[in-house]
Amino acid sequence: MGNNTAQACASKENMLKTMHLVKNAILYPALLIIAFGASLIVVEAGAEQATPPSRASSTQQIAVDTDAGRTQLTYLAGSLTAEDLGMLRESAPNVRIITPESAEEVLRLAPNAHGVDARYVTEAFMDSAEHLVWVQSPSAGVERYLRVDALRESDRIVMTNMQGVHGATIAEHCFAMLLTLTRDVRHYTHPDQAGTWDSRGSGMQPIALHGRTLVVVGLGGIGNEVAKIGKGFGMRVLATRRSRTDPPEYVDEQGTPEDLMRFLGEADVVVLCVPLTDETRGMIGADEFAAMKQGSYLVNVARGKVVDTDALVEALQNSHLAGACLDVTDPEPLPADHVLWAMPNVVITPHVSSRSALTSEVWKQTYLENIRRFGKGEPLLNVVDKSVGY
Repeated sequence: MGNNTAQACASKENMLKTMHLVKNAILYPALLIIAFGASLIVVEAGAEQATPPSRASSTQQIAVDTDAGRTQLTYLAGSLTAEDLGMLRESAPNVRIITPESAEEVLRLAPNAHGVDARYVTEAFMDSAEHLVWVQSPSAGVERYLRVDALRESDRIVMTNMQGVHGATIAEHCFAMLLTLTRDVRHYTHPDQAGTWDSRGSGMQPIALHGRTLVVVGLGGIGNEVAKIGKGFGMRVLATRRSRTDPPEYVDEQGTPEDLMRFLGEADVVVLCVPLTDETRGMIGADEFAAMKQGSYLVNVARGKVVDTDALVEALQNSHLAGACLDVTDPEPLPADHVLWAMPNVVITPHVSSRSALTSEVWKQTYLENIRRFGKGEPLLNVVDKSVGY
């Protein structure tokens, strides 16, 4: 009993340390809860039915009324360690956590589920999930889950995501790819250069980012971190976001999508950080590339379908763009014989920009914290506005 108590205390201490790290790191703003709207999802004890809230938006906090944690809830989780399960059983004792082992088991458990990991959500699941009130996305992007009509159209079901969890890591990846091109790193690290001391380089003229103009398209959790690093490099930072708000101190000018074409004309580097929605699908095409400065760079860590790939290839082939850095592509995976692979001024990584130990730890703590809040009836983190897709 003493050992169990000590382990539980240690787990709590570790969780508090991690959340303290998050608070003081640049990811903290993404984990803050934004102002509370008046909507609650109420799960009545006994009947276990939910009353519909108003449509969830990114400016609301959503909670589940669990009668101070006394209402029994069922959550279908992804893979969790024994340590995680032990922590959750202590912090959310009224939440029965089940990790289904097959698609058949998911469907069998659907009628009793109050919360679920989004990876289990299908139309068939939704047909049976009469008590479902919460869906947790394991990623920041939710477009593939919102293809399920019953989830997207339900006013009863709140969806949360991992917005901001990946921001710091993805932003660093952006600049790792970009510097590979701007500093001619690819040439010096090529296997053909092994053992040689050749300072002539590939023939391209390296550039410094200091004094250049960075345009961040989509000033959300990831875009803010990109903007901060850009400002740290001494860049002039322009950024767009969907709504008009006061810009943060590290953004020199902030606009809306209507300002994008003007910003592109001033950009030396354009970084795409928008979610994939009906509004952003194909938003960067031939007209947008033509508006960009001769010799500018494109970095895409959003979704491949945000960019018209044929138009991108043309802009690279005619040397209007100096280069492109792509962690996402359309199609994805990019076929082995695609022309982009052979271009010396293109850096491609296979949708791995979010990978890091920091991301994994903050992801886990956000996931566990939302389950704890779900059980206690506290406002959930990172509520998605399903009407706009993020």
